Amino acid sequence: MKNNNKADSTINFTRKALTYLSKHTSLSEPEAVKHFIAQMKANNGYKKSLCIAYNHYCKHYKITWTMPTYIPEEKDITPPKRDKILMLIAQARKTLGIKIQLSMETGLRPIELCRLKTRDIHTDDRTVTPITAKRGAPRTLKISTELTTRIQEHIIKHNLSPDDKLFGGTPETYGRKFRTLRNNLAKKLNDPSIRAIRLYDLRHYFCTKKLYDIKNPYVVMCLMGHKKLTTTQKYMHLLNLDDEEWTCEGATTLQEATKLIEAGFEYVTEMDGTKLFRKRK
Repeated sequence: MKNNNKADSTINFTRKALTYLSKHTSLSEPEAVKHFIAQMKANNGYKKSLCIAYNHYCKHYKITWTMPTYIPEEKDITPPKRDKILMLIAQARKTLGIKIQLSMETGLRPIELCRLKTRDIHTDDRTVTPITAKRGAPRTLKISTELTTRIQEHIIKHNLSPDDKLFGGTPETYGRKFRTLRNNLAKKLNDPSIRAIRLYDLRHYFCTKKLYDIKNPYVVMCLMGHKKLTTTQKYMHLLNLDDEEWTCEGATTLQEATKLIEAGFEYVTEMDGTKLFRKRK
């Protein structure tokens, strides 16, 4: 699989899946494997993943089998609230906090974030140019001034050169540290909603926020690195759940209005000679 340029995450899952299957059935008997998977008390998404892993095994050992079709159930997308993400960032150690903030502000997949090199961070224009996973198109993503400063400090502290990886570790390590942080904070605050936040939900948060702000699914598709517009459109129903807070500002001059627009504010209305703008927090 490595020679065929499969991702490390795919290889690791395949190894774990085959180890699991081998403990419960014979890998040399396709019908036995098929029967075991069919009888499992698991969702179709996991069963499909097990079948794909076993299919790699069959191809390698030239075993003939007909892979069963499992259609994963549609999962509801529930983006976390911004204040809960900020709590996690504040509670995290410095490097983990930077990773979480970067996930929140860019919607990078964990594997994309862990692939980042120092040269992928452009501090002058506050952008990130990741290597897009899943064969998606290249993209450029804006980050805040605060996050840019934190990343600059991280680069200086660790004396990173342009070709060095920005962060150590793997997506699996990132996920494990995130879950530990999340569970500890949920216990500390006695808040079950924090424990429900998954690392990938930070990507869901980014997508939903951009759909709110930009109101153009095609542009958001490009920012997300999706290959199909239909993938981005799965988030559209969330736009009706508009209970987020807004930052409101007023402008009485062209210069003030221009600055607000450049900062991401959108025009709402005009009252008593003051133009009112808002931006989602």
